[in-house]
Amino acid sequence: MPENLLAGPPETLLPANDAARDALAAAADPAEVAARFPSYCAAWAELAEQALAAGDPVTTYAFARTGYHRGLDQLRRAGWHGHGPIPWQHEPNQGFLRSLYLLGVAATAIGEYDEAARCEEFLADASPAAVAALRPAQER
Repeated sequence: MPENLLAGPPETLLPANDAARDALAAAADPAEVAARFPSYCAAWAELAEQALAAGDPVTTYAFARTGYHRGLDQLRRAGWHGHGPIPWQHEPNQGFLRSLYLLGVAATAIGEYDEAARCEEFLADASPAAVAALRPAQER
C-alpha cells in the first residue's frame, strides 16, 4: 500500500522511564528526582509547577526551560523532525508537554511575550489534547 503523503508526520512517542516515574510518585521533593534522573521532563515540570504556585515566575521559567530542552533532545532521538503530533495521551510525553506549557506561562509572567506566543503555538500544534488538559477552562 502506498504511503499517504497527506497524512502529515507520524506521532512521536517518547520512551517510558518507569524508574523515574516511580521515583517521582514516591518523592517528597521532585528536585531529588531531577537530580537522579536529569532527563526526566516530568520532574522538571513538577518543579516548575511548585515555583509557579509559590509566585516565582523566574524559577518557574528556569525549571520549565530545562524540562523543555531535555524533552526536545529526547524527541529528536525518537525521530521527531521539528513538527508533528506529540500526543498527550502517551504518558511519557506529558512531562515535555507540561514543561512547554509552563514555559509559556512563565514567559508571559516575565514579559517574554514572543516566546510565550511560540510556546502556545507549539503546544497547540503538537497536542490539542494537552491544551485542553493544561489550560484553565476560561483561557481555552
